Amino acid sequence: MAKGFIFDLDGTVYLDNKLIAGAAETISHLRDRGDKVVFLTNKSIETIQNYVEKLNRLGINTDYHEVINSNYLVARYLKSRLKQNEKVMVIGEQPLFDELNDLDIAITENSKEASYVVLGWDRQFTYEKLNNAFQAWRNGARVIATNPDRTCPVEGGQVPDCGAMIGAMEGATGEKVEIIVGKPSRHAAHFIVSEILQLPPENCFIVGDRLETDIKMGLDYGLQGVLVLTGITNRDMVEDSRVKPSVILDSIREVVNL
Repeated sequence: MAKGFIFDLDGTVYLDNKLIAGAAETISHLRDRGDKVVFLTNKSIETIQNYVEKLNRLGINTDYHEVINSNYLVARYLKSRLKQNEKVMVIGEQPLFDELNDLDIAITENSKEASYVVLGWDRQFTYEKLNNAFQAWRNGARVIATNPDRTCPVEGGQVPDCGAMIGAMEGATGEKVEIIVGKPSRHAAHFIVSEILQLPPENCFIVGDRLETDIKMGLDYGLQGVLVLTGITNRDMVEDSRVKPSVILDSIREVVNL
C-alpha cells in the first residue's frame, strides 16, 4: 500500500526563500514510487496559492489541492458551524481574510456583531485590535486560533508568530482559546489523513521541525512523527521534551530511507 507523507514547510522544506538541500529530489522520489505527498503549514500570513507558486518557483511541482494551511482549516471549521447571519471578527493579515472570503464567511469589525473571534499571525497587531477582540469576547464571541506557534523560523533566526496574539488574548480574558484549528489539532489530522490522503493513519508520516505541533499531532493521531533538525528543534530539546518523535533525521534528504 502507498504511504502518505505530510510535510511541514518552513524549517522542513525551505527556510525563507531557500530550499533545504535535497528537498526537491526527496519529494520527487516519493511521488515516483507511488506515495502520496501533501504540504501542511500553520503559517497564516500566506494564501494556499502563494505556497503553490513558491513551491513551484523553488523547483517542487505542486498543485493547489496538495497544500493545506491553517487559514483554510479555520474557514472549513467555521463554515460547518456558523449559523445564518453569524459573523466573525478577524485578527490577522490579508491572506486569512482571503481564505475566509473564499468560503463566504461573513466578517465584521463590530465587537457587538461577532459570534467568533479568529486569531491569526498579525504583524500589524495593536492594542486597538486586542481591545476589539476582547470586547467581542465580553459580548459572548467564541475565540479560536489558526495555530499555536510561538515563533516562525526564518533564515538567521526566529520571529514571533500567532502564539503571541493568543498570549495577549488569553492574558486579557483569563481563558484559553476554545480551539486551535491548525497543527497539532485532531481536526487538522483527521481532515488530512481521511479526506486528502485517504490512507490508514499508521501508513502516514508527518515530517516537521516542531515537537509541539508537527510531532505532537502525529503521535496524537497515530501517525509516524518524523523530526527534522533543519528548523526550530535540536536534539537537546528532544531530550527535555515529553513529546518524542518516532524518528529523528538531520534533514528532509533522509526521508526516502524511512
